[in-house]
Amino acid sequence: MRAIRDNLGFLLAKALQRWNELLSAGFRRGGFAEVRAAYGSVLLPLFEQDGLRLSELAARSRLSKQAMTTLVRTLEARRLIVRRPDPDDGRAARVCLTPRARRFQATAEHVLATIDRRIEQRLSRDRLDALRDALKTLMTLGDEPPGSKGDGL
Repeated sequence: MRAIRDNLGFLLAKALQRWNELLSAGFRRGGFAEVRAAYGSVLLPLFEQDGLRLSELAARSRLSKQAMTTLVRTLEARRLIVRRPDPDDGRAARVCLTPRARRFQATAEHVLATIDRRIEQRLSRDRLDALRDALKTLMTLGDEPPGSKGDGL
């Protein structure tokens, strides 16, 4: 059983589960109990650059356009974003933050900083930097071009 509990996928999943629990608790304390961690796939790119097209959001979040469309509809219903016509392309829309999402941004930044401080209390700077590098590498696992040293997964 130990081999399963030490499996990298299991450990990543459990770490993500705990991360999401901490986010939810912080959002709730900040008055945004309805905001889910998954909303970050839409909100974080928009916090960096508001008014992105759906396809740009999907690419930045590494989600399919279909998954992003579903998520955007959910955030529209929660009054966190609105879609506006794209002035450059009448067939496209731009996804924009609402004033409510702008207020949430401060809460999200505070909660993330608080979690980061908790992690920094447990990991040395070297271990934390190595963890960030390793996670960035894992995010692109399987993206290697044909003929590279990747195994094609």
